[in-house]
Amino acid sequence: MSNNIEAFGDLVFGLPVMEARLSEPTFESLKKTIDSGTALDPSIADEVAEAMKEWAMEKGATHYTHWFQPLTGSTAEKHDSFIFPDFKGGVVTQFSGDELIQGEPDASSFPSGGLRATFEARGYTGWDPSSPAFIKYDSCGATTLTIPTVFCGYNGEALDKKTPLLRSMKVLSEQTVRLGKLFGIDCGDAMAKATLGSEQEYFLIDADLYAQRPDLIRTGRTLFGKPASKHQQLDDHYFGAIKHRVAAFMADLDKALWESGVLAKTRHNEVCPAQFEIAPVFETLNVSVDRNMITMETLKVTAEKHGFECLLHEKPFAGVNGSGKHNNWALAGPDGKNWLSPGDNPHENAKFMTIVVALLKAVDTHADLLRVSVASAGNDHRLGANEAPPAVVSVFLGDQLTDIIEQIEAGGAKESKDGGHIELGVDMLPKLPRGNTDRNRTSPFAFVGNRFEFRAVGSNQSPAGANVVLNTIVAEAFDYICTEIEAGLEKGGEFNAVLQKVLAGVIKEHKRILYNGDGYTDEWIKEATEERGLPNLVTTADALPVLQTQKAKDLFAKYNVLSNEELESRYNIYAENYDTLIEIEAATAADIAKTLLIPAAVMAINEYASVPAVAGLTDEMSSLTEKAVAGVKALEAAEGPAAQIEAMGALRETIDALEAIVPAELWPLPSYDELLEV
Repeated sequence: MSNNIEAFGDLVFGLPVMEARLSEPTFESLKKTIDSGTALDPSIADEVAEAMKEWAMEKGATHYTHWFQPLTGSTAEKHDSFIFPDFKGGVVTQFSGDELIQGEPDASSFPSGGLRATFEARGYTGWDPSSPAFIKYDSCGATTLTIPTVFCGYNGEALDKKTPLLRSMKVLSEQTVRLGKLFGIDCGDAMAKATLGSEQEYFLIDADLYAQRPDLIRTGRTLFGKPASKHQQLDDHYFGAIKHRVAAFMADLDKALWESGVLAKTRHNEVCPAQFEIAPVFETLNVSVDRNMITMETLKVTAEKHGFECLLHEKPFAGVNGSGKHNNWALAGPDGKNWLSPGDNPHENAKFMTIVVALLKAVDTHADLLRVSVASAGNDHRLGANEAPPAVVSVFLGDQLTDIIEQIEAGGAKESKDGGHIELGVDMLPKLPRGNTDRNRTSPFAFVGNRFEFRAVGSNQSPAGANVVLNTIVAEAFDYICTEIEAGLEKGGEFNAVLQKVLAGVIKEHKRILYNGDGYTDEWIKEATEERGLPNLVTTADALPVLQTQKAKDLFAKYNVLSNEELESRYNIYAENYDTLIEIEAATAADIAKTLLIPAAVMAINEYASVPAVAGLTDEMSSLTEKAVAGVKALEAAEGPAAQIEAMGALRETIDALEAIVPAELWPLPSYDELLEV
């Protein structure tokens, strides 16, 4: 294991490699670009490219690729070799600065949502120097220098998820630096940087069983399946001893991730059998997003090597936990400190409380945008139960911070509630200090000590979308608070008095978003929607129109994160994708029912027909089979996602009832009992 740790970052063209291979002026120039966001000096590009190529070829690379994140939600790459003819019958290797900085993959078949027509399909990739290049091995052993890039159209339109992410990070940094100066923190050209740690949940199932489930292959989730006799009822899988086969997979996974520079730290069994989690240490946000995409791909590749299939769908199995991607967001100021770390006495930390109050304003003002940022057909099955938050977005602060918020609203915080101690009831153990917040697993947006955890992101989603929204709405809140403070100071006000007045006003307007209770209860949903006026966008179809509101257009355009046309393109792409995914599920469900499951039931009826003792079962199977045939017809006739989802649910109920009585040896699909046993 020590060798694995020693190999950390071995496949990454990071700062240590750069410093060793680049001239000092080139290294310092590139490092300044990475640290401070200054424009890249194009004169250093050739030297950097040559160093990258030589390093990559020493690692066995023969090709390079500009690696980008189109609006499909996954990653994309086109490989070009380093070879170039020497015009003497042989080749030389070369990689220029121009090739490093910009590529032209065309990539005309990626969704653009109307941003470009087929006859205007030229697209460009541009190097993101803030995210290090790395070596990637594919399943056949080919080695490729992989360069993180943005992807844009001929006129600069953002055709990817990274471009708006970088834009949102820029505006957040600008407003954070502005806020810092009001608090007497001026760090020159230093940037503020949002940080992220993306926990990743996933399922592992046996690859041979996966191959027998057309629904898993085509849609990522099981469209049929009666509950397993034993699944997560006893909570005995959660944090349990990891089985040898899975442990071997996890060891290889860590090795691969560490070599790729991914700070994978925590691994454990999750609640449902066959469900697991991996969690990294936080990093600068855009790097963390890139490395989460690496993690998802590595999960798939490593699982295949161990005879598993890794399922990243948010709800591959009905009736048990789904999988999320807890988005742990924090903010490092230009001074390099975490500005969401409250210290020992949060009520004395005015800067910390200002940021907390700004987040209340941001989330309350744009709860609908946060909801749509995690909207997908898969996540619709997960939100609202089994440790996934509800569709109603609220903020959890815990008793201590909520008390301080109430004091600020009332005229000023004078004291902080003692967090107290947790009495363990065992004399030989010391008292453990209680944290300043408990954890609320039903809250979509919860403060957890030194960061906010947005729990609604789906396991199969890129974290980019949620963080584009989060960065932008927090920047807007900072902008408002800074403007109000600056106006008060211009009128001769004393800073602390002005700050207190501004924060109290924001709290009065936005405190409705605060909720520390159980987010799963019907009582809360009723209170949230009817009394507090919070949006409850239950499905993706409910949420997507938010992207077309004037409020959303004005927000993203004001801060140059997404133009109106770019925002409209996202709506078009996501709406079409949602409709298409539901159509694929509906067609798959009808196909499986007609060609596999109903014939199995008919076979069972015929076998039972001559056995009087089981006449009751034969009658029940016959009745359910007739109902299933009718259900297939209803599904095939259904038009539109809502009708198709309803028809799929009705058909599933009937088919699952059939599975419960058809002999197991006749049922053609592996059962939940088999699938969840790894």
